[in-house]
Amino acid sequence: MMTRQAERIIKTTEVTEGAGVTVHRSIGTPALRNLDPFVMLDHFGSDNPDEYIAGFPEHPHRGFNTFTYMLDGNMEHRDSMGNTGNLTAGSAQWMKAGSGVIHSEMPKQVDGLMRGFQLWINLPAKAKMTEPTYQEYSPEAFPVHEAEGQKVKVLLGRYKGVEGPIKDPYTEVSYFDVELNLGHDFDYDMSSDLTAFVYLFEGDAVIGGTDIVEHSFVVLSKGDNLVIKAKSESVRFILVAGRPIGEPIVQHGPFVMNSQDEIHQAMADYRDDKLVQQKAEMINA
Repeated sequence: MMTRQAERIIKTTEVTEGAGVTVHRSIGTPALRNLDPFVMLDHFGSDNPDEYIAGFPEHPHRGFNTFTYMLDGNMEHRDSMGNTGNLTAGSAQWMKAGSGVIHSEMPKQVDGLMRGFQLWINLPAKAKMTEPTYQEYSPEAFPVHEAEGQKVKVLLGRYKGVEGPIKDPYTEVSYFDVELNLGHDFDYDMSSDLTAFVYLFEGDAVIGGTDIVEHSFVVLSKGDNLVIKAKSESVRFILVAGRPIGEPIVQHGPFVMNSQDEIHQAMADYRDDKLVQQKAEMINA
């Protein structure tokens, strides 16, 4: 059995998105353009509502899935499929942009807090122009595996017989929210051909022989086992793994396709109001 190690540690980059919102990006930066099948990861959050009150107004997507997971606060969602939603702390949404969707995301503070993650997951060429879909899940939808000094919330995939409600038919993504106490380990067996990373957002930990400090993004080496040890009193991180697609990735802003010509077509379709198959009227707040 080969244990995965911390292959690369990436410092996040502050990026301004939407109407002036600052996010901390790891995948999708000059340091790490993509990590097949993942094309972007943003960690957003602030205790100052002035930093995000304008949110992420109406904007397009094509060619990939988005998975948004709220840790604290709320996120209001509206899209061109006619969906509306309100993500609360602990809830999540899975949106397949497919051939095209236009949506808005408006974060709101609750009890002085607002934070979460958004992950972009590529679609294979055969699925990029399929019909868009939207799914929203309450906190209660996600099972939790608890053991002494350990709590693992399973959003996608399976951990020790506990299975998350969301299924990714293309890249078999696993996504866990893990809490550890000092003196305890997270031990997980996974297929060696999966791409995997850890984002540590509370406390310090050890992966292999490498010390990992808070707010670190860690690309994991190949292997079929992962052991993470808590180094501080409490530790919290997300572990994400998925099967690489192995196709060309060409990204331009909110579009992720396989060629530059397909990017140009997406831009033209958006300009000509042809991005979505049936554009429903966006519902005003």
